[in-house]
Amino acid sequence: MTSGPQRVLVVDDEPPIRRFLRTSLSSQGYQVIEAEDGPSAREILRQNTADVLVLDLGLPGLDGFEIIKQLRDSGSTLPIIVLSSRTDEAGKVRALDLGADDYVTKPFGMDELLARLRAALRHRLQQQGERPIFRVDHLAVDLVRRVVTVQEREVKLTPREYDLLRTLVAHAGKVLTHRFLLREVWGSETDVAYLRIYVRTLRQKIEADPDRPQLITTEQGVGYRLKAPD
Repeated sequence: MTSGPQRVLVVDDEPPIRRFLRTSLSSQGYQVIEAEDGPSAREILRQNTADVLVLDLGLPGLDGFEIIKQLRDSGSTLPIIVLSSRTDEAGKVRALDLGADDYVTKPFGMDELLARLRAALRHRLQQQGERPIFRVDHLAVDLVRRVVTVQEREVKLTPREYDLLRTLVAHAGKVLTHRFLLREVWGSETDVAYLRIYVRTLRQKIEADPDRPQLITTEQGVGYRLKAPD
């Protein structure tokens, strides 16, 4: 990412949405670039002039799913936040599995979108220079020594629990689908029930109140998200 204002590419075929985002994001110090269809977005992306992409799925010429796929197939790590009126879980899962970082459903609150933008940009910075110790709230994970502490007390995790937490830490702030986590932690798409069991036991060890988790939150029907550092 460059110094100066962070550049947000907004791709949406609805002029009122683009106008609202241009006004709102500009007032927060972002530089806004706009595209109204898939081919225009692809041309802008080829110029590598954006720091984050806010992308509608239902676009003329080339849909959002294909744009995500082309970006990730090319090796791009550009943060992608899908902004769509689609509410079906299958669409969310497909976009996230293709490589989107997050998903916001229309109608949306600007405060929520800004928070997701900040989380996506933080995640990219972490990828570019991963810190040896991850901290959020009362949780600390020493990624070199594989030591996990809660309120400065060491917590013993099983190897599988640690692998799950390590994967969540590597993508903090990002929604990770069930399929992605099963593939990363178990090496195959095994029964999602195993994942739910390990998330539950992990919460019991790291959450202040496992019944009301604040660190590992559930994205219903999609997957899980680990809270990103402030």
